[in-house]
Amino acid sequence: MQPLPPPPEETRRDGAEDAQWSRPECQVWTGTLLLGTCLLYCARVSMPVCTVSMSQDFGWNKKEAGIVLSSFFWGYCLTQVVGGHLGDRIGGEKVILLSASAWGIITAATPLLAQLSSAHLFFMTFSRILTGLLQGVYFPALTSLLSQKVRESERAFTYSAVGAGSQFGTLVTGAVGSLLLDWYGWPSVFYFSGGLTLLWVCYVYRYLLSEQDLILALGVLAQGVPVSRHTKVPWRQLFRKPSVWAAISSQLSSACSFFILLSWLPTFFEETFPSSKGWVFNVVPWLVAIPASLFSGFLSDHLINQGYRTIAVRKFMQVMGLGLSSVFALCLGHTSSFCKSVVFASASIGLQTFNHSGISVNIQDLAPSCAGFLFGVANTAGALAGVVGVCLGGYLIETTGSWTSMFNLVAAVSSLGLCTFLLFGEAQRVDLSPTHEDL
Repeated sequence: MQPLPPPPEETRRDGAEDAQWSRPECQVWTGTLLLGTCLLYCARVSMPVCTVSMSQDFGWNKKEAGIVLSSFFWGYCLTQVVGGHLGDRIGGEKVILLSASAWGIITAATPLLAQLSSAHLFFMTFSRILTGLLQGVYFPALTSLLSQKVRESERAFTYSAVGAGSQFGTLVTGAVGSLLLDWYGWPSVFYFSGGLTLLWVCYVYRYLLSEQDLILALGVLAQGVPVSRHTKVPWRQLFRKPSVWAAISSQLSSACSFFILLSWLPTFFEETFPSSKGWVFNVVPWLVAIPASLFSGFLSDHLINQGYRTIAVRKFMQVMGLGLSSVFALCLGHTSSFCKSVVFASASIGLQTFNHSGISVNIQDLAPSCAGFLFGVANTAGALAGVVGVCLGGYLIETTGSWTSMFNLVAAVSSLGLCTFLLFGEAQRVDLSPTHEDL
């Protein structure tokens, strides 16, 4: 009797291990992707930095400026799942490079679009929707890439290091962009962020990617033919798992809490402490967040390498990222001291970066073969919840006349996601057939 061939899941797993980056490759790609994330946020926050100046030039009121600012998320919510699916099929690095090429061009061309006609509001809104569509694929494709190329014992630090680029990019545009805005006007900010993105694309294309692979990926996208390198993923089985829904719920909660604080903290400080310096409360929390993100990744991988169960480490990171961070958010509503408020805000924002080593990596634990798709689903839910949360936060502030209600909302959303993950979160793979589910 002939021996049975090895299960396709084992073949897939062996192939994935062979395709993982060596340590030098991982270091190069980590630095490159960190810079890519930085430039992603440079382009993303260029419009908020320039909104006041553009409003003066184009005669926008607050409502019209709000339309332009919020239009980014209209596009951002639509391509999360697509980006993750493409990353799983043609490779996350190719999706990232192609999308960065497009959003870099659009960002650099934004001042030119403003000169096309007198319909400034339409063209700026259109450009932001396109930017959101193109940037929406980035993090799902990144999750797919890291789940396939990085060893499990190093994923948390790698993801946290790359994720720190979001805080770094916010700082760069806030600092350099403000100077360019004062010296050369708002168009220079878009030229700066878009131009740097295109330089980064040229570097990745020339030194890190195969031209043949990129041409193949372009051909696949042009023909609209799905490329499947793996066996079919059991989607029904995937979404029947409580651990998958726990991951989605936790990602939704962390994204919603982050968007609420990101949107309302500057206004909180300006209204509560009108004589305070803007550069303090706009910069200090993000300066704290960068080392916090790196430390959380290091700590997570260290604990796993010391023998602690993976799921125990993931849950501990979520206790810090959703639990303790919300405690400091609550403290913001019960202090009248500017210094204490900056400390509490910095602690809350800094601790939220622990989510990179918790839920973001947990999605890769659950389904490395389709991590991009699953992260896209979770991040779409998080982005939509964030938009609702920001609006609800504003409504609560307006109706109650107190900032405490908004911080209570952050704590409630975070607690809901944390409790769900603590009860149902797991780190065992769920993208395998039932007979190999315990691997």
